[in-house]
Amino acid sequence: MNSFAEIFMLSLIPTFEGRYAIVYGMGRGYPLWETLFAAALGVLFLSLILPLLLPYIDLVMLKLEDTPMGKFAELYLRYVERVRRKAHPYVERWGFPGLIVFVAIPLPGTGVWTGALVAYLFGIEKKTAVPALILGGLLSMAITLVPSLGLFGAS
Repeated sequence: MNSFAEIFMLSLIPTFEGRYAIVYGMGRGYPLWETLFAAALGVLFLSLILPLLLPYIDLVMLKLEDTPMGKFAELYLRYVERVRRKAHPYVERWGFPGLIVFVAIPLPGTGVWTGALVAYLFGIEKKTAVPALILGGLLSMAITLVPSLGLFGAS
């Protein structure tokens, strides 16, 4: 596999994403601009695709209602609706900047994957979620890139 494809594929892994794909690429000695482009392409891909796919979880859960998994599906669907109702007034006010910061923090359990799920669960519209996911994902890459380049090292 070539370096571009390797970095792109790594950037699609939940919680690893573009932020750690660039650190990996730099550690392997891959060209910086190629690594950054492949990782950014992964962030863009996830940011566009995940908000489109996540609503299908509800459809799956609705289909599971009449199966042995029906109780689980019912609990899930009630939980999602309760979260949406409670969070809606707050998300409408703080959703975009809050989602950017959440995605940008380079810690396990944050990132584009989790941000997309949060946006879906909190009912953030795709037209708001997608730019927030892209910006947060790219900021996360920058946050991990700067120290990786030694720009915050002691003199």
